Amino acid sequence: MTRRIIVTYRVVLATLAVTLVSACATGPASGPRDPGPDASPAFQAPRLPDRSAATHALSPAAASLVARANALVAEGQPEAAAAEIERAIRIQPTNPRLWQRMAAVRLELNDVEQAEALARKSNRLATDNPAIQSTNWRLIAEARRLRGDQPGYEEAMYRARELQGR
Repeated sequence: MTRRIIVTYRVVLATLAVTLVSACATGPASGPRDPGPDASPAFQAPRLPDRSAATHALSPAAASLVARANALVAEGQPEAAAAEIERAIRIQPTNPRLWQRMAAVRLELNDVEQAEALARKSNRLATDNPAIQSTNWRLIAEARRLRGDQPGYEEAMYRARELQGR
C-alpha cells in the first residue's frame, strides 16, 4: 500500500477510536466533538453531537477489548485487533459502534468488500444516530474509492454529508 493510503487508514482508525472511547460515557453528550485534524480529503470526520452516547455505550468489557484492539492497530497488528473486536461484538452484538470499528479494521486490512458490509450493518443498528451513520457512509465511500468505484464513492460521500445536517 502507498504511504497516503496507510495515513488515511490511520486517520480513519484514530477517528473511530475516539468515537468509541467517547461512547463509554453514561450520560448524554454535552455537544459537538472535535475529532482533531484530518490528514486526508477522502475522509472527513463528522462534527456532530453524539445524540445516543447512553444508548450505544460500550460495556466495560467491550470497552476494554476495543482499547486493546486500538493498541494492536497502532502496533501494526490489525488481524489481532479484529479478533479483539469480534470478542466485543459477541458481548454486545447490537452495538453499532463495534460494527463500525470492525469495518474500519477491515478497511485497514484492505478487505474493502467486508468493510462496506460491516459499515452497512452498523447503519442498520444506528437508525437513531446520524453521527454514526455519517461515519459509516464515509467508511463505505473509502471502500468504494479503493475499489475504483468513483460514482459509488460520490454517492456515499453525499449521504455522509446529508447526515451531518441532522
